[in-house]
Amino acid sequence: MAAPKFAPVPPVEDARSYSSPDYVPRQWMPDRPAEIVGFQPKGTRLGYQGPDQGFGIKIANTFRPKLQLAAGESADDVVKGCLGIGLKRASLFSRAPVVHDFTIAFTVWGFLDANPPADLVAMRAPLFRGAAGHHGYHHQRHLADMVPESTLRMTPQQAAAAYPGRWRDLVGADHAAH
Repeated sequence: MAAPKFAPVPPVEDARSYSSPDYVPRQWMPDRPAEIVGFQPKGTRLGYQGPDQGFGIKIANTFRPKLQLAAGESADDVVKGCLGIGLKRASLFSRAPVVHDFTIAFTVWGFLDANPPADLVAMRAPLFRGAAGHHGYHHQRHLADMVPESTLRMTPQQAAAAYPGRWRDLVGADHAAH
C-alpha cells in the first residue's frame, strides 16, 4: 500500500515489492471423512437438499389466501405439508424453489379446488393433520416421499389437466399408509 506524501521515508530505503513466502501449502482437496462425492444420497426420510430452500416458506405462504380447506383442516398444516413437496420438486431440478413447485403441490392435493373429490379430502385430512406441529417433520417427510417423481416432473398445466381425474396417481395414493 502506498504511503501518504506526508509520511517520512528514508531516501536510501529500497523499494518494496512482492516476494513469495518461504512455505507454500498444498492445494486443498475435498478429502474430509464426511465429504459427499456427487449428488446427495437418496432414500426414505433423508429429505431433498437444494439451494435457498428457506425462501420456499415465503413462496408457500403466498398460497394461504387461495386455499380451499375442508372442515377441520388447518392452513398451517397444509402449507407445511405442501412445503416439503414443493422443495422436493425444486431439488429434482437442482435449483431453488419457485412458485410452480408449490402450485403443483397444492393442486394435486386439491387445496386450490373449491370442490375437490370427497375421497381425496377424506384421505388428505389425516395425512396433513399435525404437519405444522412440533413433531410435524414426520408428516412432512411422509407427504414428500409419497408424491411420485413423475408428478413432480410435470408442468403446472399438466398437473392441473390430470387433476381431479387422476388424483390418486398424482399424490401416490398407494403409499398413503403411515
